[in-house]
Amino acid sequence: MSFSLKVKGELARMEVENLCCNKAELSALIGLNGDVVHTAEEKFNLKITVENPAVARKIFKLIKILFAINPEIKVRKNSSFKKSNYYLMVITHVMGSRRIISELGLLKKHETGDNLVHFPKDEILEKRCCKRAYLRGAFLSGGSISAPEKTYHLEFAVHEINVAIGIQSLINTFGLNAKIVPRKKYQVVYLKEGDQIVELLNIIGAHTALLELENARILKEMRNNINRIVNCETANLSKTVNASVKQLENIHLIQRTMGLNELPEGLRELAELRIQHEDASLKELGEMMSPPVGKSGVNHRFRKMENLAKKIRRNP
Repeated sequence: MSFSLKVKGELARMEVENLCCNKAELSALIGLNGDVVHTAEEKFNLKITVENPAVARKIFKLIKILFAINPEIKVRKNSSFKKSNYYLMVITHVMGSRRIISELGLLKKHETGDNLVHFPKDEILEKRCCKRAYLRGAFLSGGSISAPEKTYHLEFAVHEINVAIGIQSLINTFGLNAKIVPRKKYQVVYLKEGDQIVELLNIIGAHTALLELENARILKEMRNNINRIVNCETANLSKTVNASVKQLENIHLIQRTMGLNELPEGLRELAELRIQHEDASLKELGEMMSPPVGKSGVNHRFRKMENLAKKIRRNP
């Protein structure tokens, strides 16, 4: 099961007692999944189509709670994807389709015939708790979230730009920074920062998913820190090895040409220690000398040997 389905399963199981919040959530679910079919003058049926069975059950339950209606749920085979089904609910004019979309703030009255709008009127979203509920319904309708161990991305895909702007505005009232980008036939409202995605999951009530995402973030951060440490140590080791190889080349050249005995005592001692301890660091070589020499002192002596080797190479 994908992480998106886990989040939607958790949200679909949530039970909220406030009727205003149930109305706001159902407004999103019907506004983003519903359409009207006109049957006669000023009469229409409300058709709701979803692919997720948990979301279908959620819509059915909210309609029953708010309007005391038991719409029939029909299962249909999706012609675009042979292996998947979709779930269809139809609420007729007689059952109260007009009343439902009117009370959910989705009814648009027009001279040529009333219709369904896909983003509700302001009064549905006046309270902060109702804003949360609407975003929960919007995520159940067109939301998705990437698996947290891969990347951080949460989005709402809708068909109309005004709906996208409405969702973006609601998200940003909570101090977040949602953005909109067009993608094929959709307008996509998205968040890409881990902290903001965690906050949005908290806003819509997906607390189990939030904890799973936080755990994944912690593990990812630990792995990244370990990789940085390993890379740093590898780079330092490589640097030490390369320096040692260069120092040995200089020492062997001096040894072949003029002999180490011709070096001042401090340089000769360091040269002999490097030959005996090829993998030792500058600090370790300095501690072996008598008397001990600091890292900068060892480095200074190796530079003297390097300059001497350069002279030998220029004047063989």
